[in-house]
Amino acid sequence: MVINLSDNHSLVSNWVSELRNTEVQEDRMRFRRNLERIGEIAAYEISKQLPWKVQETPTPLGTHESKVLAAQPVLATILRAGLPLHNGMLNYFDKADNAFISAYRKHHRDGSFEISLEYMSCPALDDRIIIISDPMLATGASIVKTIQYMKNQGNPASIHVVVAIACTVGIEYIIRECGEAVTIWCGDIDDELTAKGYIVPGLGDAGDLAFGTKVQS
Repeated sequence: MVINLSDNHSLVSNWVSELRNTEVQEDRMRFRRNLERIGEIAAYEISKQLPWKVQETPTPLGTHESKVLAAQPVLATILRAGLPLHNGMLNYFDKADNAFISAYRKHHRDGSFEISLEYMSCPALDDRIIIISDPMLATGASIVKTIQYMKNQGNPASIHVVVAIACTVGIEYIIRECGEAVTIWCGDIDDELTAKGYIVPGLGDAGDLAFGTKVQS
């Protein structure tokens, strides 16, 4: 299942527009905050699909039968670019367990690249709902490698992927490699991918825009 949060006009499409805007991108704090906002909205929308239970809640005047989450999800993010999006979801799923993955494009001199996944810190994943965040879903290679790696560590009950901007090429790759059991939540969807694997029109390098340029060894 693929959900485009910009299909219907809302504040999400406003925030995505600001993420794309080269003038607004000069304000790193606003760029990070807009990613965080998208994470918050995605968390709220995902919460509608999660299992719930009835819990007796004591009040000053009695008890109330409240609907609450049956279990807390595991929020996972790909370092470093995913941190603002992850933090937005953590604002809402404030009792969630967390996982952090170091996955990045390792570029070669001929212009090609491979995904290097060098580190993951996570709780037990068996029968857990996992929500993976990464601002950009371009080729889909890093998300697929992350999902496969996490499945090797346990047997999740379900997997959600949250991105600010996705490319149809990457969406199709995830569905092809991981099956339709993965639900993908997108702030917006673009159709074009360059030969070097960048989304057009996209927004550029989300990690650099959020945290500053990096030295690529």
